[in-house]
Amino acid sequence: MDSHKPEYTVKPSVYVYEAPVRIWHWVNALAITVLCITGYFIASPLPSMPGEASDHFLMGYIRFAHFASGYILALGFLFRVYWAFAGNEHARQLFLPPVTDKKWWAGVLHEAKWYAFMVREPHKYIGHNPLALLFMHVMLVWATVFMIFTGFALYGEGTGMGSWQYEWFSSWMIPLFGQSQAIHTWHHLVMWVIICFTIMHVYVAIREDIMSRQSMVSTMISGWRTFKDNRAVEDKH
Repeated sequence: MDSHKPEYTVKPSVYVYEAPVRIWHWVNALAITVLCITGYFIASPLPSMPGEASDHFLMGYIRFAHFASGYILALGFLFRVYWAFAGNEHARQLFLPPVTDKKWWAGVLHEAKWYAFMVREPHKYIGHNPLALLFMHVMLVWATVFMIFTGFALYGEGTGMGSWQYEWFSSWMIPLFGQSQAIHTWHHLVMWVIICFTIMHVYVAIREDIMSRQSMVSTMISGWRTFKDNRAVEDKH
């Protein structure tokens, strides 16, 4: 073990994520899944079906699911911002990464090496490790904000001038991007970035559960982080 790492007396299990955070995580995951699937078909519609369109309304259902999930994503994000202030210190972590802390950036580098199989031992953290926190901050805060804003800007075109969606989003975002098709393109591109992030997120969570001997997946179900051996924990971040 690195000689510079501080030692901590750690309980076998530590309560980390409160119920509102865990509920938001799974509702958010479901909303993103529906949004990505329906968003793909909105951008690349299914082949025409025989008979009258009114007999099927398939794309209508797909669009409704997309819009409904978009509202759930947006409302869930607003709640998550509130809980960052109302919840415990781990609830704030996602929104306030310690980017001015040199030790934190050293942790980012160490975790990158750990994921690349360049070091033999991971550091252990009660909350998110620095590299995971960095990626989740970018994707679950800024990418989510971008998708909410661009999504409502596109939705506002349908609701029309005078609607709050148009006035709050479309009225200034379409001129900012130049045209609505540019917003469509960026909205679709970031969707694929989120899909790639989701794949990596699931892989890393399962990998850490197995290799770092600390609970990951079950922690977001029960709220408890369990350490499966007596090795030191780096810090609470």
